[in-house]
Amino acid sequence: MKKRDVEYQIADLKADYVRLQQDLEKLEYVKGNLHPLERQLAEIEGALKKLYAQLDT
Repeated sequence: MKKRDVEYQIADLKADYVRLQQDLEKLEYVKGNLHPLERQLAEIEGALKKLYAQLDT
């Protein structure tokens, strides 16, 4: 995978992460079920770690 492709995926995941964080804050305010969003955030964090590792190599 090209460096540009990895950087694009990182930017895309970061945007998703920010959106999910905002949704999580809204759900916290209304006392909603947070577990699915927390799981998605953790998955994105894992994917970002892998992509950053690819950039380092």
